[in-house]
Amino acid sequence: MKKIFSMLLAIFACVASQAQQTTWTSAQQPLKEIEQLKKVIVAPTFKKKDYSIADFGAIGDGKTKNTAAFKEAIETCNKRGGGRVVVPKGVYLTGAIYLKSNVNLHISEGATVLFSQDSADYPMVFTRWEGMECINFSPFIYAYKEENIAITGKGLLDGNADNDHWWYWCGARKYGWHEGRPGEQKPARAILHQQMAQEMAPNKRVFGDGHFLRPNFVQPYLCKNVWIADVKLINSPMWNLNPVLCENVLIEGVKVVSHGPNNDGCDPEASKNVWIRNCYFDTGDDCIAIKSGRDEDGRNIGRPAENHIIENCEMKDGHGGVVIGSEIAGGAKNIYALNNVMDSPNLDRALRIKTSSSRGGIIENVFFYNTEVGQYKEAAVRFNMFYEKPGKHIPTIRNIWVENLHVKSGGKYAVLSTAYESSPVTDFTMVNCKINGVKEAFKVDYLKNVSLKNVIVNGKELKSFD
Repeated sequence: MKKIFSMLLAIFACVASQAQQTTWTSAQQPLKEIEQLKKVIVAPTFKKKDYSIADFGAIGDGKTKNTAAFKEAIETCNKRGGGRVVVPKGVYLTGAIYLKSNVNLHISEGATVLFSQDSADYPMVFTRWEGMECINFSPFIYAYKEENIAITGKGLLDGNADNDHWWYWCGARKYGWHEGRPGEQKPARAILHQQMAQEMAPNKRVFGDGHFLRPNFVQPYLCKNVWIADVKLINSPMWNLNPVLCENVLIEGVKVVSHGPNNDGCDPEASKNVWIRNCYFDTGDDCIAIKSGRDEDGRNIGRPAENHIIENCEMKDGHGGVVIGSEIAGGAKNIYALNNVMDSPNLDRALRIKTSSSRGGIIENVFFYNTEVGQYKEAAVRFNMFYEKPGKHIPTIRNIWVENLHVKSGGKYAVLSTAYESSPVTDFTMVNCKINGVKEAFKVDYLKNVSLKNVIVNGKELKSFD
């Protein structure tokens, strides 16, 4: 009797899963979904009251450390009901900045916030590092469980990282590390992986000085109503914009130019309702990488990346333009990228989905629409289920729609895919795509329910992947 009951539960679970699965039949369906989502994602508003950091003792000479002035200005603004904390023209050296509720940190045109190269200026906080929870150096701008926060203005955020500060910790000679030089992240990274696999409580995973795990640049954590607009970011130690477990995130008009190791442009992680628009990315890693946590941490928290719009952005150098993964164990769904432009001999891929059986999770409902690409290195569309080590959690990739993708000069492939036979990439559609200059049209395995409509590769219509 128990066996029959278990079988019935399994059947009901399977039916429920199938009922929830989306399979688009035309672009009109996701386009309607986008219009509805745009009504939900809105910028927070702030009290019309300004607090200049100069009034709290800040000196913009590029030498005086202004950490205390930033802190006092932000806390005062918060206690008095919110408003703008204004950074006037000048170069303001500082350590970590903690952003509080109802505060808009406004970087004026002509102002530079220059971050300290001294790790002692970054206190230990609860954070995520490569999708794993731990106690580590504070991100340069950080917020935890805050609401209605913003970073705006046409000024500059300079992470001040280079081959002698922060970057060499990655352990690569290209970024300044060499034998005998103290400071290399690999031992601590391995320990953190082990602690996560053992499901050690995150607040007991303590790193910081002596472990060399680089902090991210901007990380709002468990925050609601986040707005980042118009600023430029350069020289990040690691990931640039990394909202974690946030809801209602609007990132617009931002420019990221940062070519250090793991210098992803924007990594929304396990966040819901995110709109990235009119931004520019020229990076040392993925331009935009949507994430939901690594392995046990991603699966245990179980929060997918959900309802993301990437619109009217420009991508230059990077491992990928629009990327999902690889820290994607919580899954991803309803990811819409439209009207974007990509072009660089140092751009590896246009659309990239990377995961593995150590991650698991479901990646579904990805809409890649009206994309103009000048050139790239490897593939216009890349699926990879074998990124990093294998495990026991076979991932799922399904309902991927690519329409109006135009490439002037491609790289090795138009489409490159490596999947599991037991879990093929399913419901993959390409419509009205024209891809020129590739060496091979495709190199794929294990695709199911493929639809190709007016897909032209090197002047010839691609009718199947056989």
